[in-house]
Formats: sequence, structure tokens, C-alpha cells
Amino acid sequence: MTSSTLMDVSDEASRGPGIDEAVNVVGRGGLIVLPTDTVYGIGADAFSPEAVAALLAAKGRGRQMPPPVLVPDVRTLDGLASDVSDDARALVGAFWPGGFTIILAAQPSLMWDLGETHGTVALRMPDHPAALALLRRTGPLAVSSANLTGNPAAMTAQDAREQLGDSVGLYLDGGRAPGGVASTIVDATGPRPRVVRQGALSLEALRAVVPGVLGLGEVPDGEGASDAGGVGAPGA
Repeated sequence: MTSSTLMDVSDEASRGPGIDEAVNVVGRGGLIVLPTDTVYGIGADAFSPEAVAALLAAKGRGRQMPPPVLVPDVRTLDGLASDVSDDARALVGAFWPGGFTIILAAQPSLMWDLGETHGTVALRMPDHPAALALLRRTGPLAVSSANLTGNPAAMTAQDAREQLGDSVGLYLDGGRAPGGVASTIVDATGPRPRVVRQGALSLEALRAVVPGVLGLGEVPDGEGASDAGGVGAPGA
């Protein structure tokens, strides 16, 4: 029987105490589970190497699969990423907040350790009121899908609790995740944006904004396939 706490954040009028407690847990270096617009996520302070390591351990993953980072605002982009292309800005402008994660070169001055990122960071702004309310208080959170490695992503806080148990200090219950499908991930560190995980957004939707987006596994003529940048652990 888990002794971790579950708090309701499904209603705007009453979510304050849950957000307050989540801020406290994150500030102490603990782990939380939070609702997003895609699936539930397990989150930690992105700037605490110990908290990020605990997040990976809770999921049963290693440093070779670093978590994406959730942000509260588009304006956070240039604080965390460098060399952001016009194509990347167009995609972020069209699909944030929403089920869209973008891999970019990380700002070299950032004092964090997300794992073996190879100098990249995967960023997403979720379209969920409770998640955004929390992020505005905590700042960027390292967040991966709230499940054990190899299991389906959690659609409810209770699903996550049954998988992760006491490794997480606080579960925020926002009801069933409305999306049910993890975000689409695009690597924008190369000459052309490239889908590395198909999810909530279709390739057609991406190409309606940036026609040159490469599909999953697709490479330009004359180029070999490369890995998916710094992203490893599936993000929420």
C-alpha cells in the first residue's frame, strides 16, 4: 500500500493546495506526478541532478535516455535553447501549448544535468491548466511519461500511482488525461526538422506549417540516418 499523497487539481477553484504542495515537493528535490494534455508525467526539478537521477531510477531508465523538459511559456525557449531556426520557431508558434516536443541545441551555460543529451534539450509547453499553473511556479521541470519502462503511459493519477508507488512523493489528480497519446517529437538540430516520434500531431499538420519537415525515419537524399538527438525517455 503506497503512502504517497494524492491531491485533486481537476477544478480551478480548488487546485491551489495541490499546486502549493507540488511546489514544496519539487523544491525539496522530490518527484511528483502531474496531469498534462497528452498523458500523465513524472516530474522533477530540471536543475537538480539528484532529482533527475531519481526520476530516471523511478522509471527504471538510465542516463542514456534523458527526460524532456516542460516549460510554462514560449518565452522560455531562448533561455534554454540556442541556434533556434526559423523553422523551429514556426513550429513552436503553431503548436505550443500542445502535444509537440522539439529537440534543440541546449544553451551551453545551463547548470543542469539531464543525462546523456549530447548537448541537446527536448522542450514542450503542455496545454493543460494545472500543469501550466505548476510550471509558472516551479519553472522548467524534467518530465517523462508516468510509467515504468515497458508499461503503457498512465492515463490517470491512480494508474501512475499503481506503477510508481512511493518513489513519487505527490500525485496530482486532474482526471483522465484528455489526449491519451504522447506528444510528437521533432528534432530541429539539423538542417531540416525531422520527426523522431509520431504522436499527438500528424506529419501533415507539421508540414502545413513547415513543408520541409522529414517524416519518421525519412532522411534527405545523400544523408544517412542519425540518432534522435538527446531525447530518450518518452515524454508526456
